[in-house]
Parts: sequence; C-alpha cells; structure tokens
Amino acid sequence: MTAETSAPPAHWPVGAHILWRYRANGATHPHICRPVTVVRDTPALLAVWVAPGTVCVKPELADGTPVHREPLATRYTKPRRTTLSRWFGMGVLKLARPGEPWSVWLFWDRDWQFRNFYVNLEEPRTRWAGGVDSEDHFLDLEVGPDGSWRWRDEDEFAQAQHVGLLDGEQAERVRAAGRRAVAAVRAWGTPFADGWERWRPDPHWPVPELPDDWDRSPFNT
Repeated sequence: MTAETSAPPAHWPVGAHILWRYRANGATHPHICRPVTVVRDTPALLAVWVAPGTVCVKPELADGTPVHREPLATRYTKPRRTTLSRWFGMGVLKLARPGEPWSVWLFWDRDWQFRNFYVNLEEPRTRWAGGVDSEDHFLDLEVGPDGSWRWRDEDEFAQAQHVGLLDGEQAERVRAAGRRAVAAVRAWGTPFADGWERWRPDPHWPVPELPDDWDRSPFNT
C-alpha cells in the first residue's frame, strides 16, 4: 500500500484515511506517523480518529530503549531509530484548527468514560496529499472535564532547550502559545464546550493501514 500522490483536496471527506505526522525536532523527516480516519474537515476544524489497534510509527533509542524510559539527561542526545507499534486503549480523537499552534486530543477510559482533554503544543499543521505534518513542541496541557488544567512535560521542554532542540526565541513562542491555550481553556469555548466528549466513531469504519511510503516527502506529488 502507498500513500496518495495527488495534491491535497480542499477538504477530505468523512471516513477518509490520512496520515498525521510529526517531524523530528530540528529535522525535515517524520519520525511519528499515525494513520487516522477523518471525522470532520471544514475551513474551521480538522477532526480525526486514531482507532485502537492502528499500526503507528514512533521513535525509540537505537538500542531499542523506549524514549520515555531513557533518562532525561540523554533522552534527546542518543541516536534514534523508528519502530512500529499498535495504538492501544480506547483510541484518541484529535481536533485541530488551521493556523493554531496546538491540537486538542480527547481520551476515554473503558465504556467511553471521558477522561480528559490534552492540549498538544505543536507547529501549525501543513496539509499535503496524504495528510498533515507538524513538529511537536514538548510542552503540553492536561485539561480535566471540569476545566481544571496543569502543565505537562515541563522537564522535557527545559531539556530540549538545554540540548539545543529549541533556541530561546522559539521557546518563548512556545510559552506564548501555551499561555494562549490556557486562556482558551479558561474561556471554555471551542472545542472544549462543543460536546466532543459525547462523540463516538462509526462502528463500520475500518482501521486505517500504514502505507509503505509513510515517510515520503510531502513535496513529491
């Protein structure tokens, strides 16, 4: 199986399969790739579903150590490679507005008990024929159903600056984006107040497949 090779459509139809990718920080190649199903694609919002059991691409250390198990001091300096893994749990719904430097993820526990929102600070996504590309910015927000929130991964954000993955100017832009995200949480508008926690995937949707050329350049159309 291969990814699409045509130019990106104005909007993907509901049920379309695309790739949600993240570039390695400071690089041009993707090191995270998740095949997803389009839930909604309008000028105001892209919503996608990562189904349980989806085969995804993620980074690991060259010796096979999972990234999160590597001590923080060497987590971003040791050589890496990519590996395949299946998405576990209940799946995740991702919501992204054009030009916004974050996406909002929704997580559920068993029996569709809503757990929390997660605001992933990232580069505004670039659309291409096979999906969207971004770059993760380390710092995140966890948001409860009641609107309570807390910063996540501040230690990784600091370490990324220490090893040069983020310079001072970029780090301040990320912090500023985080402050805007906090303001959006406090205002409790879109997408937090839109009822997405009651959304459910179409039970007839197949699990998207990971294409062989998942890492191809978005410019090779």
